Amino acid sequence: MKDKILNILETNDKAFTIYELKDVLCINTTDELESLIKTLNELENDLTIYHTNKDKYMGFKYSHLKKGKISITEKGYGFVLLKEEPDIFISSKNLNGASDGDMVIAEIISKNSGAKKEGRILRVASKSYDTIVGEFKTENDLFTIIPTDKKIKSKIVVTNDSAKDAVDGHIVVANYIKNINKNTLLCEITHIIGHKNDVGVDIEALIYKNNFSPSFSEEVLEEVKSIPNEVSEEEKANRRDLRDVTIFTIDGDDTKDIDDAISIKKLANGNYELGVHIADVSYYVKPGTKLYEEAYERGTSVYLVDRVVPMLPHKLSNGICSLNPNVDRLAQSCIMEIDSKGNVVSHEIFESVIRSRIQMTYKKVNNWLENHVVEEGYEPYTDDLTMMMELSKIIRDNRSARGAIDFDTKEAKILADENGKPTDVILRNRGVGEKMIEDFMIAANETVASHVFWMGLPFVYRVHGTPKEEKINDFLDFVSSLGYKITGKVNIKYPSSIENILRQLRDKKEYEVLSTLMLRAMQKAVYQPENIGHFGLASKIYTHFTSPIRRFPDTTVHRLLRTYIYENDQSQKTIDYYKEYLPLLTEHCSLKERDAITCEREVEDMKMAEYMMDHIGEEYKGMISGVTSFGMFIQLPNMIEGLVHINDIPGDYYNYNEKTMSLIGQKTKKKYQIGNEVTVIVKSASKEDSYIDFEIKEEKTDENEEKKEA
Repeated sequence: MKDKILNILETNDKAFTIYELKDVLCINTTDELESLIKTLNELENDLTIYHTNKDKYMGFKYSHLKKGKISITEKGYGFVLLKEEPDIFISSKNLNGASDGDMVIAEIISKNSGAKKEGRILRVASKSYDTIVGEFKTENDLFTIIPTDKKIKSKIVVTNDSAKDAVDGHIVVANYIKNINKNTLLCEITHIIGHKNDVGVDIEALIYKNNFSPSFSEEVLEEVKSIPNEVSEEEKANRRDLRDVTIFTIDGDDTKDIDDAISIKKLANGNYELGVHIADVSYYVKPGTKLYEEAYERGTSVYLVDRVVPMLPHKLSNGICSLNPNVDRLAQSCIMEIDSKGNVVSHEIFESVIRSRIQMTYKKVNNWLENHVVEEGYEPYTDDLTMMMELSKIIRDNRSARGAIDFDTKEAKILADENGKPTDVILRNRGVGEKMIEDFMIAANETVASHVFWMGLPFVYRVHGTPKEEKINDFLDFVSSLGYKITGKVNIKYPSSIENILRQLRDKKEYEVLSTLMLRAMQKAVYQPENIGHFGLASKIYTHFTSPIRRFPDTTVHRLLRTYIYENDQSQKTIDYYKEYLPLLTEHCSLKERDAITCEREVEDMKMAEYMMDHIGEEYKGMISGVTSFGMFIQLPNMIEGLVHINDIPGDYYNYNEKTMSLIGQKTKKKYQIGNEVTVIVKSASKEDSYIDFEIKEEKTDENEEKKEA
């Protein structure tokens, strides 16, 4: 019934009444009519179809209606975010009661030049007020919350019972109960994080705001107690024993959750044998347990400035699942034979037991690979590391030859003291060792994905779609406005075309900003059960297999390998189960990945602002990274970004040119556009509001030059 209804509504650009649908479907009985009404209600509630005010039903595909999540700015206007189309602008007068994060149905009311559309909200399908975080405050005998999220414009009132333990200044977590009126929400406090001045409360508030929790429930912790601290002899049985193989790990200095280990040797035929050994998390995290439910709900670990919000309790993430040195660990191994051109010519995937010889760090590995300095304890492994670097280059050259895109953008690292106060912001180093491990993990991910794909079984893929042509064209128009000409035909079907564009821009002073703009023009990588390939990696089949301690999709990939290969369960019942389950799982995991990225960015923005609060009045050189009608964003060499308001640009009144994304002086015709280098002074910064304001340093004119010109 559902498929038949959707086929009618999605292939017609008209709306149907129930009785028109009844006739088209040839429904003749009362039971069938009741089933039709029930199905229509379900589809309407799922936002799969739209129910009009005239009691008609229509699909979204060919209509002027769009469904999506709305993102509202602090200035009051918003955008409906669509999966495969440009976002829809919604002015503040057309929000119709929608709040940031709500799922909405919007109507297109006008289309400006290019792909920019304007709309109005017809209906709020579901509210986003799952969790509200903010400062508790008593106002006129009312218990209220001032939300951390400035996008929430409504007044928040909390129930008397839930407020009994809270005092003014507490940062609290609350659940939405109902709307008291259009501008006021009633909520219930569920957790008191601590006082706003307590150490660590600032970050913890953002953790809760983004739907994560820094602690695990008592039920989960109680369940985890039964998991052993060591691998038993019984658990090692029926696994391939690789404890005599030279296997080791390479991670950051402070890494405690070690997912992956590697091994290498040269074969008699001249090929390489690369082993990628991944912690067998799925052996311990089993369906039907509270631990599994919690890991699923979290979806991912979140890596913040001074802490990690783990997907799994520390007993697993830092203990029995972590591939710590000199202890036996259960793993899933992918052994690949790779030829001199970087092709995987054969492979094996199996359950193993391993013993890592040493926990290496990128810093010390890079000291050998880049400077030929051997760190203490690394002497027995220098030959292996050298061979790995050799293979890494072969794999990377292979990937480059097929057209993989190398953005290689800079990333900031915030250093903080024991109280979480930022002490410096530097660039994160990505040396030979980091890139080598990346190459090996990509090779393993492709190999595992291809193995299951050709079995024709339900699976979890990491996919990255082809970019939208209009977005790439907009980017090329902008590059042209800077005076740069891109040679060669651009065909967005091929990632090599995008890489060719970036290659021609790499020597330009604005490259960092331009590569970021190009990245924004691309689609986002997501998880889904349908394989469409990974555009950015120029990979036809790809998954995530290598980080099951911190990513639930990887844990699921391990479970599927165990089911299909190790247990040889390819029954129709199992296939049907995963066909139904995996679409829900992948959508949820993609959502939690976005939540984690948002949380990480918000913490970084807050800590960067806190850092700059100690540098008010100081002078910096930076580059314009973005231009808007209200000012321009300046990016410093360490990736800190701040705003120069249009009123703080001296010497003239400036107008915004949308086409060239520039500000042009009305009298002087002086132009500020993306890529320009400028000198700025820190005007103000706020940790609470996560903003940094710069002002342009006025250029001093030489008095003698002025006299000569006069």
